[in-house]
Amino acid sequence: MNTPAVPASRFSLFAAFAIIYLVWGSTYLGIRVAVTTMPPFAMAAGRFFLAGVVLFTWLRLRGAAWPRAHQWRDNLIVGTLLLLGGNGLVAWAEQYIPSGITALIIGVGPIFMVLTEWAWPGGIRPTAATFLALLLGLAGVTYLTSGGAVSGMPELPPAALGAILGGCLCWSVGSIYSRHTKDAAPPFMAAALQMLGGSAALAFVAGLTGDWRRLDLAAISTASWTAFAYLTLFGSIIAFSTFVWLLKHSTPARISTHTFVNPIVAVFLGWLILAEPITSRTIVASVIIVAAVVIVTLQKHRPAPKPVPADA
Repeated sequence: MNTPAVPASRFSLFAAFAIIYLVWGSTYLGIRVAVTTMPPFAMAAGRFFLAGVVLFTWLRLRGAAWPRAHQWRDNLIVGTLLLLGGNGLVAWAEQYIPSGITALIIGVGPIFMVLTEWAWPGGIRPTAATFLALLLGLAGVTYLTSGGAVSGMPELPPAALGAILGGCLCWSVGSIYSRHTKDAAPPFMAAALQMLGGSAALAFVAGLTGDWRRLDLAAISTASWTAFAYLTLFGSIIAFSTFVWLLKHSTPARISTHTFVNPIVAVFLGWLILAEPITSRTIVASVIIVAAVVIVTLQKHRPAPKPVPADA
């Protein structure tokens, strides 16, 4: 697995986590608004294609080397897993499942991430405290999203539920795969290649599902266009590039804590923008979730044990 030549500073790590905590916490709302008048796979394909072109062009103008063939290949695989599987499936599911329920289901993401890393050859074995912290964080997300109207929701569409769980699995596998690629492209170039590759995969699926036939530019609302622009600039160019950088500088368990914090951000944005009330449930759940994040962040992880020779 590649390791960075120069360790990241504490400030860089703090800033990077702040970006994926805050920006990605707002993208649930952005996706929900965008797909009201945009077909989901077509919307995601356009979003990541534009972001990938902008980032790739900017890097090349600054002197970045043209990626090698295996770097294109590896990042096409990662981009398909992360952006078609992890993001596209969620965008499709948000047509049928409220964002609060979506946040709850995605709360299992860190467990997928930790277990995938553990199962990977040479992966990291989580500590018992990490497992307990992940369960604590999941309990906090469950408590946060299980009150009020959420608890009275009708039975979830099985296809949409399966899409979100499948997205969690794809995101975990893609993240761990990217950490173990050899001679990887620099993080920001890798992000650009993943967005270009992921957008191609999304565009292909959009064709299979009929999204391109249903796309009517004249019928897209101003709110959806605004959400699309926000998702492209902040959710893709800034936050996704930051996430790819973090994959080279932090552990999967720590990175995956964003799935605990993002629902809190979404709730507070609702209060700030839509004047939605903050209840005692919100405060208690926030404390639980932040505690889980602190525990996971402070944990030191043990490498997987080396196999014992057969003749030992």
